[in-house]
This record gives sequence, structure tokens and C-alpha cells, in this order.
Amino acid sequence: MTVLLMTPPMTQLNTPYPATAYLTGFLRSRGYEAVQRDPAIELFLEMMTAPALDIIRQHVEDNFESFEDDELPDAVFSFLAEFDRYRLCVEPVIRFLQGKDSSLALRITSRRFLPEGPAFDAIEQMEAVSGDILKTAFGQLGVQDKAKYLATLFINDLSAVITQGVDPYFEVSRYGERLAAANPSFDDLYNTLMGEPSFSSEILEQLVEQYLEETQPSVVALTVPFPGNMLGALRIAQTCKSINPDLPVVLGGGFINTELRALKDPRVFEFVDFLCLDDGERPFMTLLEFFDGKREIDELVRTYFLAEDENGEPFVHYNENAELYDIPQTDVGTPIYDGLPLTEYLSLCEMLNPMHRIWSDGRWNKLTIAHGCYWRKCSFCDVTLDYIDRYDAAGADILVDRIEELIAETGQTGFHFVDEAAPPKALFALARRLIERGVVISWWGNIRFEKTFTPERCQLLADSGCIAVSGGLEVASDRLLKLMKKGVSVEQVARVTKAFSDADILVHSYLMYGFPTQTEQETIDALDMVRQMMAQGCFQSAFWHRFAATAHSPIGINPDEYGITLVERPDILFAENDVDFTDPTGTDHDMLGDGLRKALYNYMHGIGFDQPMDFWFDKPVKSTLVKKDLISKAINNVIASH
Repeated sequence: MTVLLMTPPMTQLNTPYPATAYLTGFLRSRGYEAVQRDPAIELFLEMMTAPALDIIRQHVEDNFESFEDDELPDAVFSFLAEFDRYRLCVEPVIRFLQGKDSSLALRITSRRFLPEGPAFDAIEQMEAVSGDILKTAFGQLGVQDKAKYLATLFINDLSAVITQGVDPYFEVSRYGERLAAANPSFDDLYNTLMGEPSFSSEILEQLVEQYLEETQPSVVALTVPFPGNMLGALRIAQTCKSINPDLPVVLGGGFINTELRALKDPRVFEFVDFLCLDDGERPFMTLLEFFDGKREIDELVRTYFLAEDENGEPFVHYNENAELYDIPQTDVGTPIYDGLPLTEYLSLCEMLNPMHRIWSDGRWNKLTIAHGCYWRKCSFCDVTLDYIDRYDAAGADILVDRIEELIAETGQTGFHFVDEAAPPKALFALARRLIERGVVISWWGNIRFEKTFTPERCQLLADSGCIAVSGGLEVASDRLLKLMKKGVSVEQVARVTKAFSDADILVHSYLMYGFPTQTEQETIDALDMVRQMMAQGCFQSAFWHRFAATAHSPIGINPDEYGITLVERPDILFAENDVDFTDPTGTDHDMLGDGLRKALYNYMHGIGFDQPMDFWFDKPVKSTLVKKDLISKAINNVIASH
């Protein structure tokens, strides 16, 4: 039995999404013939060729035939006006971003080689505030990085052309996301799948036909990590069924686990045969045993399939089978990347910020230190779901063994630990074993800003290869941090992040606004806290997330405890995640959010720290009540104590 695992478009362009590598490693360790492909990266590369741009131009000209030049979207206008240059540059730029032609950097940085569409306007806007921003960011010798940044802007312009002029579902890291995300009805996806395939869908179909011919699978399994992968997954399934209606197609992954836990629409099963929830190892292995005739269908684990009632009417059946345990982390095996085109991924530089670029730059081997979250108390988090709730760690020696195996297979020593929040004790143990065994890697991952991360322990992590961490400061308000059961204070986060930064470890902070009962005053004060921390070098990068109440979080389950009222929900036949709510506090979070993002964007470029808070907002806002030296005092106190 051959299992073909695929990641549907779209995901990050710089490194494979890890799910198929995890499952390939596990299945091969259990004796199954597992192969994998990545249509996400291959679709993107197929669209970034000179012949593909010829087709794209024809689509654009047809779609905008009746438009005057001044009515065209900026990216489309630039593409048509400079088409010959776009066509000339696209393939060399892709090779450069793949690390195959570093000498092209000198031509790219001349600013005379690439056509510069609207994505390049960001440079002009930053220069208006702070002078020669590219020289500040890259200096005299940072030619490769500067070229990577300019080449990324070029790719962003081309992607905008495809989205605005050819295929509205296409984006660099997602594909038809709005059709699937928290959509209670399957209608939008179904109607799209029943309609004429788009340009990108036609290419995707050709890729899938090629994969099926190459691998001759007995089963196809698709991971759907995000809403922006669901349309691609169903397109792939649709193609598989058109070629071989009897070929079983299985879906799993983060979107399925989070949003399809109340699935009732039988039309989903016109495309797929089974959907598995939560960790895929046990449900999928049980499914393969069912295909082999070794199990009955009622033994399947956390699996949806189509059944018939006593009247012969189809309905969606869910089989739990809690008697079979999940595979422990000690036994899941080492991820295997065989079958994925590791030399074809693109290293991008999306922002002039050393921490922010890590997400899109470089090829990272992915590993999990511990399944689930050791804290699992945050009220905004999906703590009732398995991927958070079930904590299970593998142990330092097993992890170092897996690290060495991955280095041997891929030749890469960069690692991204993809934990929800890596446990400090496990991190310290891993760091010591890496040092003791002389294993040289560069690694980063997500943590909680616990006080156990002292300057000495941060230095230990740095010595083991830690280059960056990310974690949540969230609302940057002690009242709200307590309400959300985050278990940290603002001053504690300042001290911990500064300890990491002082150890030359880059830090990214997840920020949140719009939390229940959050006032305008608290929001402005939070921005000032962030400003002070970034000015003090506590963290280099951050992102403001608008709070969303989710169906599986404590807030979504017990909204009264947080002073909000959930809006009545429609019948859920397909996806459920974000839940609309009303907050009597009445804060204008839309207006505030625009200002928060504007301020943070500038802070991440080292700009605007001296501007007053109201500078960033379109309307008058309250003045900050935060003491100017709050963060510096918090940091200096901990330095003095050491």
C-alpha cells in the first residue's frame, strides 16, 4: 500500500510545511510505503515563469479590456506597462531567491534591473521619514540581503497582479481563505469547486495528475493547516476523484481540527472519503488498517465519514473510539523530507527587520519539543482542543537524536521548534545535551515569557544555538493579563525579553487588542509600553492581533465571565471558529487598530519612538498614563540584582 501525502496551496514559500514530513517519518517507521509531494511550492514556481507570465498577461488584458489606464489597479498597470522587464526578470529572480545565483544580487541592488511596482512604494515612504533606509538596514556590504528584500518586493507585485487581475483566490501564503474560514455553510466552497477552474487551479490539476502517475498511490492524504488551504485541498481531491473515483482521499490538519468539529454537510464527501481530527498518527494508521481489512469501520479513531440512516439517506458520521490511545512523542519517529524539493524553496525578506524576516527567510527543519501546552490556562486560547490540552514531551536525548538524523538527511542545521509554547525545563535540558554532544545548530521557537528565563539561562540557550524566540505580551496591561490568565506581568515580560536580547537572541512579541472590557486608555497605555520596550531593545519585532472569541476557548464557552455577549450563531453545517460578540465597553477598536499597526510598523524599522501616542491615530485619543521610565526601571532593577 502506497500513501501519497500532499500539502495543498498555499503555505510559506521558504520551507515545507511540516505535517507531511512528520507523517511520512511516522508511517515509514511503522512499515508503510509513504511518499510526499508539495504542490504548494510547485504551483507557485509554475506561475513564476516567463511562459506563465505570457498567459497571465493575456488573462489580465481580457479582464481589463474595458478599463482606462487610470482605472487599473497599480500593480496591474505597472505589469502591463513594464511587461517585457517582468518577463525578463522573473526566472532569474526566482533562481536568486532559491540561492542558485548569488551574483545576480549586484544587478538587483542597482535599482535599474527590476521593474518597480507599487510594492516598492514602501521604500519611498520610509525614506520620507528616516532618509536612506536601505543604507541604514544593509550598510555598504549587505548586498545579498538588500537584493533579497528588493526581489521580494518584485515577487509581491507579481502576486498582486495574479490576485487582482487573474485569480482572486490566489495569494502568496493562502488560497481562497475567505471561502473556508469560520464559514458555517459549505455553499461558497462548493459553488467555487463546481464552477470553471481558475488559471492556478488548472496548473494544480496538472501537478496532481503528474504526482498520481509518478507514485501510483493506494491512498491520498492531504493536510489542511489553515483555512487558506481548504480550497486547494478540495481541488486536489476533485482531481484525484476525476482520475480514479475509487482512490480514497483523506483530509486532516489544523483547519479540520479547529473549525470542522461540527461538520454536518454531506456534500464535503463528494470530494473526500474521510476526515481525521487532531494528531494524525493514530487516526490515519487506524484508517490504513481498515483499508487493509484489519479493522472494522466502527474502530476508526476521531474520523468523519459518510453513512446512511435507516431510510437510506446519507449523513455525516463521526467515530470517536477513545479506547485507542494517541501515539506518544517518544514513538512518533523523526520527520522525513524525502520527496520534497528542498532546493526549490524561496528565501524571502519581507521587512527590514532582523527578527521578522526569520519566518520567511531560510530553510528550517521542523521539530516538536513537547506536544500541547504546559500552561494551557489562557482564556483566549483553544485550551479544550487536543493540540493545546494534551501535554506530552519526548525527552532531550531523543530530540538530539532526531536533530542529528534531520541534519544527515537535509544537510541543513537550522531548526524551528513548532511547539505551542516550549516548556522551559525541556529547553534547558535540550540546550545542555546539544552542548554536551557537540551538535551545532541554529534554532528558534515559541515560548512563554516565564521568569525562569534568567540572564544566565538565556545565555545557556544562546550557547546551544538559540537565535530567536517568540512569545506573548498580548494586551500589555496587568489588569487584562490577569483577566486572561496569562500568568505574566508587563514588567516581567520586559525583564525576560531584555535578558534574551542581551544574550543576542532576537525576540518577537505577539500583541493583542480588542480584548473584552479593554478601554481606549488601556490600549494607548499598551502602545506606550510596547514603545518603551522596543526603544529599550527588549524585543525587535511584534504583531498586533485583533482579539477574536473562538468557539473552543474559555471566553467562547463562558462569555459572561468576561463581560461580553455572544451573537446568536447560525446552524453550523461546515466550519465554526470565530464567534461574533458584543462588548458594552464600546471602545472603537477599528480606529485604534489602524494606529497600533502604523506605530508598530515604524517602531520595527527603528522609526518614530519620539512621537507622541496621538501621532499614530486618525482621531484624538487619550494621553498615555504610563510613566516614561517604567520599563527602564523594571529592566535596571533586574540588572542590579544580578
